[in-house]
Amino acid sequence: MNAPARAPLMALDDALAALLGRVMPLADTDTVPTIDAVGRVLAQDLVSALQVPPQDNSSMDGYAVRCADVTDKGVVLPISQRIPAGHSGGPLQPSTCARIFTGAPMPEGADAVVMQEDTREVGGDLHAVHIDTIPEPGQWVRRSGEDVTRGATVLTRGQRLDEGALGLAASLGLPHLRVVRRPRVALFSTGDELVMPGEVPPEAMKPGAIYNSNRFFLRALLQRFGCEVSDLGIVPDQRESTLAALKTAADHHDLILTSGGVSVGEEDHIKPSVQQLGGLDLWQIAMKPGKPFAYGHVRRDAGAGQGVGSHCHFIGLPGNPVSSYITFLLLVRPFLLQLQGVADPHALRLPAALPLRADFSLPRADRRREFLRARRNASGGVELFPNQSSGVLTSVVWADGLVDNPSGTTIAPGDTVRFIALSDLLA
Repeated sequence: MNAPARAPLMALDDALAALLGRVMPLADTDTVPTIDAVGRVLAQDLVSALQVPPQDNSSMDGYAVRCADVTDKGVVLPISQRIPAGHSGGPLQPSTCARIFTGAPMPEGADAVVMQEDTREVGGDLHAVHIDTIPEPGQWVRRSGEDVTRGATVLTRGQRLDEGALGLAASLGLPHLRVVRRPRVALFSTGDELVMPGEVPPEAMKPGAIYNSNRFFLRALLQRFGCEVSDLGIVPDQRESTLAALKTAADHHDLILTSGGVSVGEEDHIKPSVQQLGGLDLWQIAMKPGKPFAYGHVRRDAGAGQGVGSHCHFIGLPGNPVSSYITFLLLVRPFLLQLQGVADPHALRLPAALPLRADFSLPRADRRREFLRARRNASGGVELFPNQSSGVLTSVVWADGLVDNPSGTTIAPGDTVRFIALSDLLA
């Protein structure tokens, strides 16, 4: 009797497109202080009600002048006024100058600033300045509205707020921002082999027991990408316990995230429980590390849904630590960004890869697309962590990026490889 045909593997790009096609952005919003909004996603366009800067101002410490009064080097002009930042001066009288400081409004009549390094104050009763250069109109002047004009849309709905965006919002006088509410994610693990650090000392671990490392990095990653996390810990490896955990989580969360128990043929309570309470697709993705991935949904019984529609999303990651970590970055990260309404299509794809020189060899090709843990060296090349096993979490700590190697491709020293910085995947 012939063995059943093996199902074809799904390309990573196709899996990502299918996953994003199943998620709609959250509709609920929060109003938060601007100073606390980093990493949140704007729920409205921000339109400026003012000019930034509001008036022409000096970009240097120096002297505000009329260019018509300084047509030669060595001109001496009396100082008619002093204008610090935050204060306004009077009109500049012809054939005089104003001592001015960075950020101070330009006095009426002045059309340039001579920085103080190009001047020498004249002592005595003259209270004047010797100007050693010939200024040009507009020199060292920041024009009103050159940063932001009144009525301009400066930040758009769906934009994820970084530190610079917060500063820009503050420059418009906005103390609060309306943002998409944080996704609520339930995180739990199953498996009688899992032990929490601190519960059992290493010397007392039973054969086959392992510490639950995935829980720690998955929780941290969820928080990094703006989620409120309910850590449900380790669910007992029993059908009724698993069903109860899924039901409770679905009623109060937008996503349930688990790791382990999603491989084809595994005896596990997660798969049949999700299928009983909703629906589940088991995908075999052509990526290494990774491959097993589950997406599904769990129906809500509470009635008042806390997310989009009447169900809670379910994602099951592979159990091996590196597989779980990399699969999260490549698939769950864009899923969470779209759930929060991020509008930038580039944020929902893999970051741009850098072409770098391989300072290693990979003589054996794999039929799957590989994401090799690697890091840049001082000579501009890329080195490979020697053990690429999906259980070696030290490779993730050592690496500063991933070599995105197409299926069926070997690598020789000197070849150009595609390098994706982990900092881009974690941004």
